[in-house]
Order: sequence, then structure tokens, then C-alpha cells
Amino acid sequence: MKNSSKIRTLLIFLSIILGVIYAMPNFINFSSNSVSYSFLPGKKINLGLDLKGGSYLLLKADMDTVFEEKLEGLMSDIRYSLRKSKIGYKKLVARNGFVSFEKRGETLNENIKSAILGLDKNLIVEIKNNRFLINFSEINKQEITKATMIQAIEIVRRRIDETGTNEPSIQQQGADRIIVQLPGLDDPSRIKKLLGKTAKLNFQLVHPSISSDDIQKEANAPPGYVILEEDKNPNRLYMVNKRVMVSGEMLKDASPTFDRNNSPSVSFQLSPLGGKKFGRVTGENIGRPFAIVLDNKVVSAPVIQSQIFSTGQITGSFSVQETNDLALVLRSGALPAPMIILEERSVGPGLGSDSISSGKIASIAGLIAVMIFMLMTYGVFGVFANIALFCNIIFILALLSLLQATLTLPGIAGIVLTMGMAVDANVLIFERIKEEFKSGREIFDAIESGFQRAISTIVDANLTTLFAALALFSFGSGPIKGFSVTLMIGIVTSMFTAIIITKYLVLLYSKKRDIKKFIFQE
Repeated sequence: MKNSSKIRTLLIFLSIILGVIYAMPNFINFSSNSVSYSFLPGKKINLGLDLKGGSYLLLKADMDTVFEEKLEGLMSDIRYSLRKSKIGYKKLVARNGFVSFEKRGETLNENIKSAILGLDKNLIVEIKNNRFLINFSEINKQEITKATMIQAIEIVRRRIDETGTNEPSIQQQGADRIIVQLPGLDDPSRIKKLLGKTAKLNFQLVHPSISSDDIQKEANAPPGYVILEEDKNPNRLYMVNKRVMVSGEMLKDASPTFDRNNSPSVSFQLSPLGGKKFGRVTGENIGRPFAIVLDNKVVSAPVIQSQIFSTGQITGSFSVQETNDLALVLRSGALPAPMIILEERSVGPGLGSDSISSGKIASIAGLIAVMIFMLMTYGVFGVFANIALFCNIIFILALLSLLQATLTLPGIAGIVLTMGMAVDANVLIFERIKEEFKSGREIFDAIESGFQRAISTIVDANLTTLFAALALFSFGSGPIKGFSVTLMIGIVTSMFTAIIITKYLVLLYSKKRDIKKFIFQE
């Protein structure tokens, strides 16, 4: 038993020491001292947008564009399936939200429908006078939206992380929206520019005989070609083959560099498959312009001088910053959907400082009120409860620092609420000990029995609150998540301090003093 008591004492003091070490960087800036404190964790609590100030962006994915692109892909799949099944068709187009075609021959409509549904059983197929209309069902659209948003959030995160922005918060809201919070960033213009680029890179051949000077904006492109504007000069037009020879999906890396004329450019490297295709295309089209198309605009259209394989350069009238940003968006990958900025707002650091100041006042006021109440009601036991409360606050700050959780204004409210809840367990324990003592038990038996009988009630009460906090975290938005995080951490730490630390202090004190005189006087 003595060994068990020593181990328990060691674990309690070790947990308190670790808590102080992890919480300390929030109060002392070790980097400014001359002494090296490299053994300390050194991580501070991340402050949210409402406390630190910064920028808030609400983005919406343009799912209509995604569905149109998916319809184009579906049209290609239907063409392949019909040919494979040897079914005659004509006028196969993807237009107005449908893929449509007319059948040729006497093939049964049910056989044609089966060939289409073989691609995806959830597709909607309508037949009107030998014309087939194919569209996505709601299940298809939900699956496409879900996959698009997962990919979009990852790419948005990559782009923002590469800019060096500290502690960004990126999360989905609803079906097709993304909230981006950038604490400490007052001017999000560069981030907006980066997120506004879909960065869909394609390499396409330019018409061999129609030059840019001969193209009019109102002109109709010949079959298989499309007219695209130049990125820097919208008045300059190119007749570009619709067929994508090499796509940005085959891009392996991109980095800012300088060309032979010492002008800023972007160097790129393709994957082995992309390099093979690039080498074949450039080898077969020497002397022909090869357009580099970014988001349906021609960045440049250099003439192919020789066969090129896996590496190349994107040149144009770029500044150094533009090449850095272009390389960044190419490395992070193309967004699966164009992003529309629905809302933008900035929170000044002054407002954040006011929020922190108000939160400190509320926390200190709540702490003092709880401490006075416990001292007046429970005397020496109140002292133990207050010591446990201090430990609880240290553990909360330490865990927030360790987990690098973001503290928001609602999070401060969660900490203040936890202070009140933390002493509830002590109140239950103390009242139970009093009841046990009054029933005739010896003091040590009353203490042991009081803790054992109160624990089940404490666990039940805290678990229900913990489940509610988990639900808030799972289904809530940013501010609600901030509240639930501190509430969950506070529940766990308050149970530890009430059951372990308070019991240790009570037993330690009762061995050295006549505890009856101080605690159980009527």
C-alpha cells in the first residue's frame, strides 16, 4: 500500500509539473530571454480570429461548372459503351444539363438503357421519340459534391499553407461552402487571388495556319477548335485545338525561375507518363505553336523548337511575385471547382484585444467568486477545492497548448463555465463525506466511502455533458466548436482534479490534523 501511495503521489506531482511546463509559454516569452529553454515545449495557445484579429472568407464552390464537366465525361463514357455494345447512335451531345442522342437501327430501347445504366445504375434515363436524355440523379449529384468538396478543402489548405500564413482555419459549411479564417492577416488580397484561380493547366496545339492577327472575337471556330484569349492581353486571340495534349494532372513539380533573358518564369516537371506524352507531341509538331492554357486563358504560345520531354518553362510577362504564386497554385493542384467569394470581412487586432481583456476579467471574476463561495461553505475543504481548481485551469491551458487547439471567445466562455462545474464534483464529495461521518463511520472510513459513493454520480453527470459537447463539436460551426473544445477538455481535467488531487489533499491533511475540528463542526 505504501508503494502504491508513493506511486500515486509521484504521478500527481509529475502531472502538475508537466501541466505547468506546457502552460508556461502562454505567460512567459522564453525566446526573449538570454537563457536557453530548449527543453520546454514552447507552444502557445492558438488564438482564433475573434481574439487575434485577421480575415474571414466564405467561399462557394461553383458546382454547376463541375456538373457540366462531369456531363462531358459522361458523354465520353456513353459513347464508349454504345460502341462497345455495337449500338448505332447520332447527334450525341452534352447540353442544357443533359447528355442526349438519337438511336440508329432497330435496337430495343431497353437494351440501350441497360448499356447506359451499366455505367452507373443511379443515372436517370428518359426516352422521347427515339431520343435518349441522360442526367445525374440526386444521389449522383450528392456524391459528386461530396468528393469535390473534400478535394477542394485539401487544395485550399495546401495553397494557404505554402504562403506561410499562421494557424489558418479551413472548414466546410453546408454542402458546397468553405470557411477560411486567417488570424493575424489584415489584407487577404493575395490569398483571394490564389483561391480565385482554379489553376487548371493544359497544353494544347494552336491552329497551324490561322494566326492571332486573323482572328476576330465574333468569328466562329472551325470544328475541333476553340478561340481563347491571352491572359495578359484579352484583345489577343488564339485558335486552339480542343484536344488537351497534356494536362496539369501530369504535373509533378513547379518552381519560380528565370528564362534566358533573365525574365521571371515558371519551371515545371512532368510525371513519367506526362513526360512521355509531352515528348511525343513536341516531337511530332516541331515548328508549330504550343499553347500553355491556364483556366481557359492562354499564358503563352511558344513555337516548338525541338522535342521536349519531362521538363519545360512557362514564360510570359510575369513579375517575380506572379511566378511565385503561379508555381504555388500549380504545385498544389487544380481546384476541382471554381471558388466564388461570397463574404469577406476583417477583424481588427484592437477588437481582438478588447475580447481578450473582457475574457480575462470574466475569468478572474468567476474564479474569485467560486473560491470565496467554497471557502465560506466548506472551510479547509474549500481550500482543497480551490487548489484543485487552480490545477484544473493549468491542465486546461496545458492541453490547449499541447493539442494546438484554437482558443476563441466562446472557448473562453467554456473555460469560465468549467470553473463553476469543476467544483461541483468537490461539493458532491464533501457532502457525501459529511453524510458518511454523521452516520457513525470513522473519519478515514467516511472519507474513503464518501469518495467511492460520489464517483459514480460524478462520472454519470460529466459523461452526459461530455456527450453533449461531442455533439456540439461534431455538428457545430466554428464558434460552437471553440466552445465545445474547451468544455470537453475542462470536463476531463475537472474529473481528474476532483477525484485524484482533491482526495490526495484530504487524506494528506487528515493524517496530520484533527480533521473533525475543522470540517465537521455543526
